[in-house]
Amino acid sequence: MDARQDELANPFGMDEDCQLCPELCESRTQVVHGYGDVGADFVVLGSSPSAGADAAGVPFTGDDRLVIESLSRVGLVADPAAEEPDVDNVYLSYVTRCRHPDREATDEEVSNCEAYRSSELRMINPEIIVPVGGVALEALAFEYTTESAEDLDVGEMHATTVRGRGFELVPMKEPADQSDADTEAFVEHFADLLGTDYRQTKGRQGSLESGRGPDEE
Repeated sequence: MDARQDELANPFGMDEDCQLCPELCESRTQVVHGYGDVGADFVVLGSSPSAGADAAGVPFTGDDRLVIESLSRVGLVADPAAEEPDVDNVYLSYVTRCRHPDREATDEEVSNCEAYRSSELRMINPEIIVPVGGVALEALAFEYTTESAEDLDVGEMHATTVRGRGFELVPMKEPADQSDADTEAFVEHFADLLGTDYRQTKGRQGSLESGRGPDEE
């Protein structure tokens, strides 16, 4: 799958008419695939599109803009209020690409979207992944960390750095669950991270699809 380097919206050309989840096909406005820099060091992964993102087709826009605003404060987004934000060195995406207004995605729906997520991560090969919310953190647990989903608590891990398989995770609470202090803590931690030599793992990543780390056979 070739990346469309000059396009921010769905640069990998993923299926915009996906029909794998019948209920979500009925409830969504559109499929919200990833948005941003295909060579990014940072991938931000949410659970599923908010109402604003479902309407705009761009992750974390509209009513979910706190994530974009936080990234702007550390220099990764130039115009956080824009319908199509100008991003630099960051890629925005979701575990599940379609919105249901009344419930979270089922396990089957998450599984149906897994190929989109794993393909993006494999092709981007980021240094840092920011899972936003417990659903996103748990989705990464088995394949991309040495922890089980039951051992990962986004509330406890918010604004910390967690070692992953070939990269690191910096979990963030869901925007609706964040206090002002939580947001400040995340921005400060991420700004400190940008000031370090975080580019230590890119190119040494093992198989994302199998879950093997860079040093495993």
